[in-house]
Amino acid sequence: MVANVKSAPLVRRIWLCADDYGISPGVNRGIRDLIERGRLNATSVMVVGPAIGGDEVAGLQAAIAKAARCAVGLHVTLSAPFRPLTMHFRPLDGGMFLSFSKLLRAGLFRLLDVEIVQAELVVQLAAFREKFGRNPDFVDGHQHVQLYPQVRDAFLAAVKQEAPNAWIRQAGRTLPFATRLASPKAFFLDALSAQFRRRASAAKIAFNTGFAGAYDFFRKPDFGALMQRFLDQLPEGGVIMCHPGFVDDILIGLDPLTVQRESEYAYLAGEDFPRLLAANKVTLS
Repeated sequence: MVANVKSAPLVRRIWLCADDYGISPGVNRGIRDLIERGRLNATSVMVVGPAIGGDEVAGLQAAIAKAARCAVGLHVTLSAPFRPLTMHFRPLDGGMFLSFSKLLRAGLFRLLDVEIVQAELVVQLAAFREKFGRNPDFVDGHQHVQLYPQVRDAFLAAVKQEAPNAWIRQAGRTLPFATRLASPKAFFLDALSAQFRRRASAAKIAFNTGFAGAYDFFRKPDFGALMQRFLDQLPEGGVIMCHPGFVDDILIGLDPLTVQRESEYAYLAGEDFPRLLAANKVTLS
């Protein structure tokens, strides 16, 4: 007689990635705390940020040592108000990178020099290695610059050359077409990601299976409700992007995304979040 043994329910393993480590001490502190609590399992680092000195790197490494699992990636940065690490980067605006909208426009009209962009990315990857003693586990982009025309060519070439074992982040969603139309920002990322995935596959570079996390930051929505939406239909190995942290003067001077970071932190640090993961049979391990 064969025993009637019920199989264990399937559990989806996903990446919950906090972007922008290095943008300010307050953001760094919030990310480290969530890593230690097991509420994040990935963060991406801005090596051009003002808060990525030795103490901040050591603090992140200490937090990771206390966590069961946390991947650390490079958050490639090519947009204002940040400045390049290479001397001859062009085009610039007052010594800073172009705004993300101008960078996107330049790529669409093929006005960028791919070799110059690639050289900057190679140096950013080298800066990550110098700070952490190894290559990043993955590579993504601040304001999704890795997806932009021309930039994506430089991005893929630099990763293939300098960090061939890293995976890269695409921002396309696995949702029905009509559902994707409901969010113009996310739909635009879907379109850019389709070409990005094709080129990454041709280059034999691994990327995440699905993506979520894009929303209108300035409407200050209920982040718990958003997380439920993000988890819906996110496949195994998918990435949810988030931006938790604490507001400080450095952040205010660099980024318009401020108080919503504290809302994200509060939700992820609270007890509703692990219950949501359990209810959806999702794990960060």
